[in-house]
Amino acid sequence: MRAMLKGIAASDGVVCGHVFRYSEPDLSITKRSVTNLDHELNRFHQALEAAVSEVETIKTRATKNLGADSAQVFSAHIAMLQDPEFIKSVEDEIARQRCNAEAALATVVTDYGASLAKLTDNPYMQERITDLHDISKRVTAHLLGIKLPDLALLDRPVIVVTHDLIPSDTVSVDAKYILGFVTDLGGRTSHSSILARSLNIPAVVGTQTATADLATDEMVIINGTTGSVISEPTAAEIATAKQAMADRQTNRVRLAKLRHHQTVTKDGIGVTLAANMGTANDIPSVLDNGAEAVGLMRTEFLYMDAERVPTEDEQFAIYRQVVSALAPRPVVIRTLDIGGDKPLPYLHQAPEANPFMGERAIRQSLAHQPLFRSQLRALIRASAYGHLRIMFPMIATLDEFRQAKAIYDDERSKLTTAQVPMGKIDVGMMVEVPAAAMLADRFAQEVDFMSIGTNDLIGYAMAADRTNQDVAYLYQPYHPAVLRLVDRIVRAGHAAGIPVAMCGEMAGDPIAVPILLGIGLDEFSMGAGSILKTRQLMGTLNVHELQSLADTVLNSTSTSQEVITMVQAAVPGILDVR
Repeated sequence: MRAMLKGIAASDGVVCGHVFRYSEPDLSITKRSVTNLDHELNRFHQALEAAVSEVETIKTRATKNLGADSAQVFSAHIAMLQDPEFIKSVEDEIARQRCNAEAALATVVTDYGASLAKLTDNPYMQERITDLHDISKRVTAHLLGIKLPDLALLDRPVIVVTHDLIPSDTVSVDAKYILGFVTDLGGRTSHSSILARSLNIPAVVGTQTATADLATDEMVIINGTTGSVISEPTAAEIATAKQAMADRQTNRVRLAKLRHHQTVTKDGIGVTLAANMGTANDIPSVLDNGAEAVGLMRTEFLYMDAERVPTEDEQFAIYRQVVSALAPRPVVIRTLDIGGDKPLPYLHQAPEANPFMGERAIRQSLAHQPLFRSQLRALIRASAYGHLRIMFPMIATLDEFRQAKAIYDDERSKLTTAQVPMGKIDVGMMVEVPAAAMLADRFAQEVDFMSIGTNDLIGYAMAADRTNQDVAYLYQPYHPAVLRLVDRIVRAGHAAGIPVAMCGEMAGDPIAVPILLGIGLDEFSMGAGSILKTRQLMGTLNVHELQSLADTVLNSTSTSQEVITMVQAAVPGILDVR
């Protein structure tokens, strides 16, 4: 049945393709008696073999995309699936109860889980509970004849339709098989949106009903520029979409010619265009898209993709790889930003009523100093291999920054005494808490650089959860109040003689770029897929003219729409570069 959905335009472009609905299927089971035990045992072994084959495929792809260390969890899954004791327990349960294999499996998993749960003093065994349930779900799906959706097993290009995406959903996915994303939830700064822009593929988020309205293998057209989704399109609509896809490819070829160009505005002002990255696997994309720096490397994925806290040496190997591969480009690596929507199960964090305002980011690091010190030592050691900048997230007070900096100084001093090689390191902070923005002039006296984290700054300034659809209308990057905060930070940095960057998604937004250029932002850091489009746009803009635009926007507007209208009038056709 034809449907037309409207959501949030998250990543530009038009694409036509078949749906892959990524949602949890119903795996509920009913215990039943069986008479043919051999048949039931055979069903169980066939399901085991199929599950092992799937996990081996996932492991291979995860190793390719993430490295062998991050893929170790899948080795553990295979070992559990092939564990003779586990297999025999299920076989015995089938024979004793004379029941179907899925019911026997459920009983054994429940018993095993209960036994593991009692080992409260053994974190390793506690972590196995999650693994146990993962493998059980996969085997049960095969027993029920249900195909378990798994992005890591994609083998053809599809449009992924899902309720929402979390980082762990995509760690082992092969990007070449994803044409675009459509989600029920989310906004322009949700994980699926950021991933889509990084991959330079169209995305529409926040549709509310996509998973209910769209079926697997159904043909759809998504328009990531307008935020629309059409199912069962007409032949004419498909032809138009395919032409748009061809035009997009042509434009990519044209943009690729800018890969090795410096970013210079029409009136000759140089600007640094940097990339945001999540793992070392993003290095090729950073280089291919002509990034002049890395403005943000998120380190939380290194922790989230592991079953335990990564060791200092494991971290050092990753940081060294990134810094050396991108040298002489400066690389900003953010210390651990865990909490909010990014918990670490193995840290056993207590539930919080409002985790986004709880113990997250630098607060977490200061509360767990051994964790923080290990990361800092790994970073300091990696500085010998390139141009490293360390950035502390979620700084709200000067005391927090001073405490974090003192710990850094202590660890650097110890490594210096031990004659460990190291390079010059700039130490800065993210400005994403309104309190820090208001005191930016004071912070600017003590930091080497500041980077504006607009994803959180907008949310905190507008008191709007960016993941909450009911208040999505309040998440306004162009709101004059947000722009005034940005202007305040940039002015404070320049008065103190330090550079100011932006590493939030706003940095690559074509409506925001002219204003930010007019304000005087030094560095724009964004998903790698947005760099060349932004370089092209900046080459058409005159900074001296934009200074007047920025002044008018900051002093004469009261709403986001007024800002948008003013920018579009000042820069006609600005959205055409999207």
